[in-house]
Amino acid sequence: MLKEIKAVLDRSSATIWQDIAGGVGLMVVLYDGLQLPGLI
Repeated sequence: MLKEIKAVLDRSSATIWQDIAGGVGLMVVLYDGLQLPGLI
């Protein structure tokens, strides 16, 4: 199983950072969206 995970990461290493950045961006937008009603 670890070999399979390593193989997947080796094949998708170019896009994994884009996926992480996209996930972080979505979390920031979600957090800000939930905090916005408290500011108004």
